[in-house]
Amino acid sequence: MNQTMRLPAFLLALCVGAAGALGGTPPALAGDEEAAYGPQLEGFEYPWPVAHFSFTSQGEALEMAYMDVKPATPNGKVAVLLHGKNFCAATWQDTIAALSAAGYRVIAVDQIGFCKSTKPAHYQYSFQQLAGNTRALLVSLGVGRVTVIGHSTGGMLGMRYALMYPDEVDELVLVNPIGLEDWKAKGVPWQSVDAWYRQDLKTTAESIRNYERATYYVGSWDERYERWVQMLAGLYRGPGRDVVAWNSALLYDMIYTQPVFYEFEAIEVPVLLMVGDKDTTALGKNLAPPAVAATLGNYPALGEAAVSRFPRARLVEFPDLGHSPQIQAPDIFHKALLDGMRGLAADGGKKP
Repeated sequence: MNQTMRLPAFLLALCVGAAGALGGTPPALAGDEEAAYGPQLEGFEYPWPVAHFSFTSQGEALEMAYMDVKPATPNGKVAVLLHGKNFCAATWQDTIAALSAAGYRVIAVDQIGFCKSTKPAHYQYSFQQLAGNTRALLVSLGVGRVTVIGHSTGGMLGMRYALMYPDEVDELVLVNPIGLEDWKAKGVPWQSVDAWYRQDLKTTAESIRNYERATYYVGSWDERYERWVQMLAGLYRGPGRDVVAWNSALLYDMIYTQPVFYEFEAIEVPVLLMVGDKDTTALGKNLAPPAVAATLGNYPALGEAAVSRFPRARLVEFPDLGHSPQIQAPDIFHKALLDGMRGLAADGGKKP
């Protein structure tokens, strides 16, 4: 039962730039602008207490950071939030608040290599490994079936998780997921891990801000976004700069070399695909020839094509929003999210 819903532009305009009523992100303080954080984001405060899951993987002793937010009035459901490449569990702040108010227990994870989790010097990254790590965390918490919500790179991970553990997923929500196209097949050239590393070492608050303004927020900027810029920039100002950049390079290589694009038809769980149509994100677009780059990151077309291939899917489009609709227009996004999840539940999980 594949359905598409486009939210009217005039409704979106009412909330673009407004903080979510259920826990909007505070603006960055002036003192944050030159803050330097530790390699596990030490010194940056998350909106809820952070716990750590300790485990061994590939011979490495690792810690996966996460927030486990329990609702005042439980509905018996658990939502697992998977962040994107340039995001952390904390950037889900408004979404955690909205889901918690709706009765969900919310578990927001920092994947290995990101944010407040371990950044190993040597690790063979794969979406399968990250999915397995996440599943091990949930098992340790006694959590069974979940709603998986993945944004950006977290969308690729969410799809892999649903493919690996279909009996443990009630529904899969994809928010502007990357990986709706195969960049390599379209002509984006390969780049070595060493080249990604050299590129990442040049990261500054200005480079982050310029990229996010153009790609995530449709050329606009709001002071609310600055907190998340400084969160990332602080990692590159801190003592862990080299290991942060190295893990980022390994993760870029994982994203480029491990497409989920060819497995959409095998995703058995109901899918809610939510797309900000103004998004232009595409891995390696800056490396591609201009004629190729111009064809990448066309999210309206990518969304329509993907929803036609998922066996059970609904598509929600935000015509005036970019890569991060949950941050750009939280009120509108979270209403659409909760309405869309109720719609999937009403379908009863039946095949079309």
